[in-house]
Amino acid sequence: MGQGACPSVSPLSHFGDVIKVEVSIIRSKRKTISIQVVSSDKIRVRAPMRVSKKEINEVLEKNKSWIEKHAQKALENERIAENIKPLSDIELDELVNRACEVFTKKVQYYAPIVGVDWNRITVRNQKTRWGSCSSKGNLNFNVALMRAPIEVLDYVVVHELCHRIHLNHSKDFWNEVARVIPEYKKYEKWLKDNGKRLMAEVKGENEK
Repeated sequence: MGQGACPSVSPLSHFGDVIKVEVSIIRSKRKTISIQVVSSDKIRVRAPMRVSKKEINEVLEKNKSWIEKHAQKALENERIAENIKPLSDIELDELVNRACEVFTKKVQYYAPIVGVDWNRITVRNQKTRWGSCSSKGNLNFNVALMRAPIEVLDYVVVHELCHRIHLNHSKDFWNEVARVIPEYKKYEKWLKDNGKRLMAEVKGENEK
C-alpha cells in the first residue's frame, strides 16, 4: 500500500495568555516544517516524517508571536463574519448579474492595454479564489469583489488578463502586472487583509 500524509492532532496547546489553539500535524516526505493558522483555534503543521514532536514544539515556540498575531486576526475575521447577515438567493443573483456587467466592461477596457484577447467571462460566489484564467482564455471572477474598492477589482482583472501571457506567477508575469497596475502590491495586501470579510458579506442564505 502507498503511504499517505495522515494528520495527527495533539492536545490543546497554549500560546500566550489569550489564544488557545489545537495543533494538527501532517507528516509527509518534505524537508522543512511549515505552520498554517487555519482559524483562531486551529493550527496545521506540515513536517518531515522523522521530525520529533519536541522539534515541532520548539518551532512552534519560536514562532509564538507570529502564531498569536495571525490567530488574533483570524478571530477578528470570525467575529465580523458572525455579525454579517447572509444575502438572500435573490440578492445574490442580482449581485452576480451586476458583477457580470462590471467585469465584462473592465475586461473590455484592460484587455487592449495588456495586449491580449479572451474567450468567456463568468462570475461565481467562491470561497477561496478571486479569479482564474484558463489556457483557453476563459476568465472567472469572484462576485465578492463587488464589495471591494474599484482599484482592487481593476487589479484582479489585470492580474487574470496577464495570465493570458504568462500562465504562472513568474517574475515576467509580475512585471507585466506592474506595467499596467504599478501599485498592485498595495491591492494584494488589501485583499489579504479584507478578503475573508468580503467573502462573508456575499455568503448566500443557504450556505453554512
